[in-house]
Amino acid sequence: MTHPQLTPIAINPPTLPAPSGFAHGTLSGNTLYLAGQTALDAEMRIVPGGIVEQFRQALTNVLTTLAAAGGVPTDLVSVTIYLTDIADYQAHGREIGAVWRDLVGPVYPAMAGIGTTGLWQAEALVEILGVAVIPDDRLVRPAA
Repeated sequence: MTHPQLTPIAINPPTLPAPSGFAHGTLSGNTLYLAGQTALDAEMRIVPGGIVEQFRQALTNVLTTLAAAGGVPTDLVSVTIYLTDIADYQAHGREIGAVWRDLVGPVYPAMAGIGTTGLWQAEALVEILGVAVIPDDRLVRPAA
């Protein structure tokens, strides 16, 4: 028998595009598993402007789901970044680092950057997923 607090609960913020066939986040206990987010805006379009703006939007989407469960950026314990062009990401590393510090702060969780030949949306350059552990005093556990 599964403990009620460990039963997975979908976290789908209403400000993100409605998911189809996945959840933006899955909460189990105090651990929030954050689905991969590309740079989709509210109109379901990939934001223009290249890797830096796409990184900003994708990370914002991840943080939106985190906040919906009561989390804050420093609750992130692991982040994986999928890239269609590693050299482009590296060439804009300082700008991307500034975006990270602007949205998350000076804390860096365990991270991985992985090159891939493509993402779900053909125009997507980056996809970010993560794992967060949210303390009980801030955790928002929606009804299952």
